[in-house]
Amino acid sequence: MKRVVSIHAPPPMHWVGNGFPVRSVFSYQQLGRELSPFLLLDHAGPYDFAPAGQPRGVGVHPHRGFETVSIVYQGELEHRDSAGNSGALGAGDVQWMTAASGILHEEFHSRDFTGRGGTLEMVQLWVNLPAAKKMMRPGYQDIRGRDIPVVELPGGGRLRLIAGAFDGREGAARTQSPLEVWDIALPANGEARLSLPAGHSAALVVLRGRIEIDGHSAGRGELVRLSSEEDVLQLRASEEALVLVLGGEPLNEPIAGYGPFVMNSEAEIRQAMVDFQAGRFGRLEPVAVA
Repeated sequence: MKRVVSIHAPPPMHWVGNGFPVRSVFSYQQLGRELSPFLLLDHAGPYDFAPAGQPRGVGVHPHRGFETVSIVYQGELEHRDSAGNSGALGAGDVQWMTAASGILHEEFHSRDFTGRGGTLEMVQLWVNLPAAKKMMRPGYQDIRGRDIPVVELPGGGRLRLIAGAFDGREGAARTQSPLEVWDIALPANGEARLSLPAGHSAALVVLRGRIEIDGHSAGRGELVRLSSEEDVLQLRASEEALVLVLGGEPLNEPIAGYGPFVMNSEAEIRQAMVDFQAGRFGRLEPVAVA
C-alpha cells in the first residue's frame, strides 16, 4: 500500500495576469526532482468574476522545454499560439500543449464568459520533457471532455482518465513519457482502491473536500506526496471530494529552469532566452481590443 511521504499546505494566492487567481501547489524549484516528470501545478479558483467588457487573462508569453496541461472545471477560456492553434475550453475540457523547442501563446477568459461573468476554476500542470524531446516540434492536443474516458468506481465514485492507463483503458492524451493524470470524484464516505505503477512518482492534489489516506487527512488545496515503491493506492473521502492523481516515470535528468523555460543546463536556458529575443519562437500578434 502506498504511504504518505509528506503533506504540503496550500500556499497563498497570487495573480497570474489579471484573470487567474492561483495557488502554486508545487513548482520545479521545490519538488521538481521528487515529482518528476511533473514540474509545476497551479490551481486557479474557484473565483467569481463579475461581468466585464474586456477579457481577463494572460497576454503573449513564451515556453520552451516542457508541456502545459490546462484542465478546466468551471468557466471558459480561449487560447492562441504561434503554431497556429486556437480554441475555447469549457468545463471538462483539457488542453495539452507541447511547447518543446519554443512557442508563444496567450490565455484569456472567453468573450462569452467575460460578458456574463461566473465562476472560474482550473488547473495548469507543467510536464517536463525528456532531454531528447525538448527541442522537438511544438504540438497541441485539444481534448474535449466528452472524449475523456470515465471509469465508474465501486461506491459511487468516478475516475476521468486524462492520461495513462487504468482498468484496461487508455487515457485521452498522448504523452511523451509514461505518466498518469486522473481526476477522481468521490461522494462523502466513498472509497477508491487504485493501482499506479510501482517506481513512478506519485502525488494527490485535493481540489475539493477532504480525504483520508494512510492514516492521514488532507483537505482542499493540499498536496499529498506518496511513496513510489508500492503500487496500490487506497483513499477515502470524509466529505465529497475531487482529487487530481499524478503519477509518472521519473526522468532522472538535470533540471535547469528560468521562468517559462525548463531545460537541462544553464547554457540551454541562456540559448532559450537568445532564441526568444531573436523571434525564433514564431510570431503571435496581440488581438486588437476595440
